Amino acid sequence: MTFFEYSHKFVIRRPSVSQPKFVFVSGGVISGLGKGITTASLSAILEAKGYKVSPMKVDMYLNQDAGTIRPSEHGEVYVTEDGLESDQDLGNYERFIGRPLSRANYMTTGQVYTEVLRKERAFEYEGEDVEAIPHVTDEIIRRFDKAGEGADVVIVELGGTVGEYQNGIFFEAARLMKLHRPADIIHVHVAFLPIPGNLGEMKTKPVQQSVRLLNSMGIQPEFVVGRSSQAMDDKRKERISLFCGIPKEAVISNPDVGSIYEIPLLLEEQRLGDMVCEKLGLKNRKSKLEPWMKMVDHITKSTKEVNIGVVGKYFGTGAYTLSDVYISVIESLKHAGWSEGVKPVLHWIDSTALEQIQTDGAGKFLDGHDGIVVPGGFGSRGIEGIIEAIRYAREKKIPYLGLCYGMQLATIELARYVAHLDQAHTTEVMTDSPNPIIHVMPEQEKKMLKKEYGGTMRLGAWPCVLTKGTKLHEAYGADQIIERHRHRYEFNNAYRDVLQKAGLIIAGTTPDGQLVEAIELRDHPFFIGVQYHPEFLSTPLKPHPLFAAFIRAAIKQIR
Repeated sequence: MTFFEYSHKFVIRRPSVSQPKFVFVSGGVISGLGKGITTASLSAILEAKGYKVSPMKVDMYLNQDAGTIRPSEHGEVYVTEDGLESDQDLGNYERFIGRPLSRANYMTTGQVYTEVLRKERAFEYEGEDVEAIPHVTDEIIRRFDKAGEGADVVIVELGGTVGEYQNGIFFEAARLMKLHRPADIIHVHVAFLPIPGNLGEMKTKPVQQSVRLLNSMGIQPEFVVGRSSQAMDDKRKERISLFCGIPKEAVISNPDVGSIYEIPLLLEEQRLGDMVCEKLGLKNRKSKLEPWMKMVDHITKSTKEVNIGVVGKYFGTGAYTLSDVYISVIESLKHAGWSEGVKPVLHWIDSTALEQIQTDGAGKFLDGHDGIVVPGGFGSRGIEGIIEAIRYAREKKIPYLGLCYGMQLATIELARYVAHLDQAHTTEVMTDSPNPIIHVMPEQEKKMLKKEYGGTMRLGAWPCVLTKGTKLHEAYGADQIIERHRHRYEFNNAYRDVLQKAGLIIAGTTPDGQLVEAIELRDHPFFIGVQYHPEFLSTPLKPHPLFAAFIRAAIKQIR
């Protein structure tokens, strides 16, 4: 048996005519270059051509999902409609294509090996010795195919950078797919073009070396996307073309821009979508990007500033500020601001800096903001600082939006300083609190006792009934909504009456009325807290109504 016959039998199933096309996107030189935005932008372009695109993220770590990873370690944990805790790149994909994705659009090394070992234990390999090739690559390819069900094109972002030992098996799977389906598979490589300050010249060597590493794995990219602070000139394109073995027009310039939403138009100007269609044998339809062009034009014309304070505890990473931990909140505020004709200027406020400051002193950090947002979070660190920020927003009548943890802590602040329940707390932090305003959900407590933490929270899309006459109901213009959740703790119904007497309004509940999903305050221009995460449903072409209502309230504060 020849190698080709062996690999064809055990690695790749014989393709059918209905199989989708695949685009693999890899990165080189450094992480954080923008593979995810490149994937999202190409997805938007092909969708605008009338093709159904299924973008997919591959993460190389051994975790089953992103749910147990510290936000400061890996950025925001994004939640899909079907309850998957994923990498933040899925959020970018959904924002760019404007529709929900699912578990099929996310893969980790942990998922792959868990399934391979399950099959081995179940004797599904019929006594064969289980090896990386073909069994692990088979499982990877099976998951690629799963993401492509019902799609015309699958765009797979391979996490990490080329040359790292932990992602090699995924590149091997991509190589094997290309071996057996050469007309259906292409590779886009994103690499860094530095401009050293002491030279003042764009250097192409990092890109050349990165592509050679890719070549050493048996992969020749059809396109190279050069990430840089400035646009690439013809001389640099010619050099990359020569040393990387691709046509000059296949060298794509991707410089820094004012907004990530400009990138699909930037790539479209260089005909990347057209050339991808040509390479894959797809009909090259005209891209209908007019709505996107109008949206980008609106962004550039939004110059009136509204100042929003984002109070969180995951910003710090050494000497640097990591805003990616709240990327969906940040993007949602931008979407809403642009839709209301203003430019949101976001100020990062580390709640740990507020820990020892009393209400009057909090003005040092919070005064001058037109609105205050407290996003989601877990644990005790920085919690008192967040409560001080909430108290400041309530007393100074500054528009406030609390998301998940931001809602829970808002009820605790009201209990302490208005209802005079001095020791009000959440059992997440104080298990023996005499006034547990927030407590663990019963089914969650059972899971925690068994140390079942990964993928066990209340996750995914759940319905919520809104209370008529509330600002929340007015914002949505609907009696019932569906929003995504990620939490273990909830409002304690034993305190409904006492807090309602203190000014709390129950603005939303589960359909059975048992779980409090949203709260408001009486006698405040805008003070809303929601247990869910509306930031996961906002897109640049369709801003979320709750964020839009918050921005409108903040605009009224502009002096």
